[in-house]
Amino acid sequence: MDAHIEGVKTKNLRVIPDERGWLMEILRSDDEIFQQFGQVYITTAYPGVVKGWHYHKKQTDNFTCVCGMMKVALYDARDDSSTKGTIMEFFVGEKNPLLIHVPPGVYHGFKGIGPDTAYFLSVPTLPYNYQEPDEYRLPPDTKEIPYDWGLDPSLKHE
Repeated sequence: MDAHIEGVKTKNLRVIPDERGWLMEILRSDDEIFQQFGQVYITTAYPGVVKGWHYHKKQTDNFTCVCGMMKVALYDARDDSSTKGTIMEFFVGEKNPLLIHVPPGVYHGFKGIGPDTAYFLSVPTLPYNYQEPDEYRLPPDTKEIPYDWGLDPSLKHE
């Protein structure tokens, strides 16, 4: 997919190996895409499981897959966006280390692909608000977003 959504940015992540192992910087405060720090968390997806769709009204997300592989999909639902209705798709993880910067108003979700659990590292610009979550969800198979995750009906999807 060659589509682009206004405000979505990516950063190729570089693995720096040596005889002890390797290091990969994810997000630095001097990166062009850095805005502010909210929190850091990891979530996982078992093979074939979809977590999505959701968007935020306030926070910007910065995320990557640090172990395994994920298919990440984005959908621009913003009325004031020049790219409204655009879908972007990425394959992110060990074989393609990439940070994805997702602005407010852009739906996003991911699917664990491959034989292993995928580990998703997120650095949003705001901490999670337990009393009033900045999270607005649709099911993965919603008709509001023209995207097919290729869902396996025997697996649980969020």
